[in-house]
Amino acid sequence: MDFKLDNGSCGMSAKGCGKIQNNKLNTYDWLCGVPGAAEATEFVEVQFKNTRKGYYLNNAHIPLEKGDLVAVEAAPGHDIGTVSLTGKLVLLQMKKNHVRMDQAPKKIYRKARQNDLDKYHEAKAKEHETMIRSRQIAASLGLNMKIGDVEYQGDGNKAIFYYIADERVDFRQLIKVLAEAFRVRIEMKQIGARQEAGRIGGIGPCGRELCCSSWMTNFVSVATGAARYQDISMNPQKLAGQCAKLKCCINFEIDTYVEAQKHLPSHEMTLETQDNTYYHFKTDIFKREITYSTDKSIAANLVTIPAERAFEVIALNKQGTKPLSLEANAEKPTKQKSKDILEQDNVTRFDNVSKKKKKKRSGNANKEAKNADKQPQAAAQKPNQPKAGGNEKKNENKKQNQSAAKGNNNAANKPKQKQPKAASEKSAQPQTGNKPQSAGNANKNNKNNNKPAQDAKPAN
Repeated sequence: MDFKLDNGSCGMSAKGCGKIQNNKLNTYDWLCGVPGAAEATEFVEVQFKNTRKGYYLNNAHIPLEKGDLVAVEAAPGHDIGTVSLTGKLVLLQMKKNHVRMDQAPKKIYRKARQNDLDKYHEAKAKEHETMIRSRQIAASLGLNMKIGDVEYQGDGNKAIFYYIADERVDFRQLIKVLAEAFRVRIEMKQIGARQEAGRIGGIGPCGRELCCSSWMTNFVSVATGAARYQDISMNPQKLAGQCAKLKCCINFEIDTYVEAQKHLPSHEMTLETQDNTYYHFKTDIFKREITYSTDKSIAANLVTIPAERAFEVIALNKQGTKPLSLEANAEKPTKQKSKDILEQDNVTRFDNVSKKKKKKRSGNANKEAKNADKQPQAAAQKPNQPKAGGNEKKNENKKQNQSAAKGNNNAANKPKQKQPKAASEKSAQPQTGNKPQSAGNANKNNKNNNKPAQDAKPAN
């Protein structure tokens, strides 16, 4: 038994199978290549226009592969379809789609010939024109329905009209008019708004292609309870999709939310404290935080606590005790306010800048005025500068007097000769200071100047 691989598909030489996924209705044949899987059944899955599929018996053992065009039995005549699945996996799909096995199955006649394909393309070319004409006929009869698509049978002897209607429609008169207009056998099949949106296609609010037009084949009813479990806003415009029905994606995560709700307190439980009675307001499942309100209908005095704290309060209430508050043992999350560095949200940000500039300008003007006032005062003080020189000369005289006194005490050991003229000249120098010397200071200076002259010994 030999196998072959071709562009992601694998098959056997007798009966081919493939893993090609060329559209959303294909079933991934994970049994392809398994020995004995292809000979397990003679049933073959055949796909037609839209989502219509059928299961036919290949009793003639025609070697078929995925993608072959075949002529199958129909009532009346024959139909043209594409083989979409072969092998053992067909039995599982028949069980999944509740195909009755007690009735005689329809058969596969042959692979489609060129004559069959010509009739098939001729019939398909009339579908759009027939749909437009049928809509006009239904509107003239006053029927509250919309014909969304028309599918002709492969041999052109039968046409299936797919329609959408919110109420029950009596289309017996419509069938008679359509049969007379198009000279074919008429079959009416009702579809939902989701099937129509899947056929038309589009982009959802998430930015991706619609699930119904990309991969979904089975549509399950969506209830508003699924939105309540997930704490989604009950806004019809946000909950509805392009088909005007509730979005299918609401059901995707409902199982996870239901499982998470089992580990959280019930919404019907009330928490009692010494001050108030708190009722459930909302739940954040991801953070495991519950918000309670003191009023059942509106948000009043909202308090958010962890689920563990809620269980503690419930246990205390069952024991007959009421805590002081719900947040007794709960840490309040500190919300740090974001600082607006650029002050973009401040409307008066430009006024503050202008005020600062005005303040700076006024401050500079005051400084210049103060400096101008100080300049004449400094000029007036310039003639008094000799006062500093007189003080310096006083300090020099005091130092000389102190050194002279030390010289008198040590005159016996270290006699020092001083010129009386220099001393008398220093004492005779006029004082330039504004303040005259006191009489006491003048006498002290005269005594100090005369002492060295008395102690001095004439040189030999």
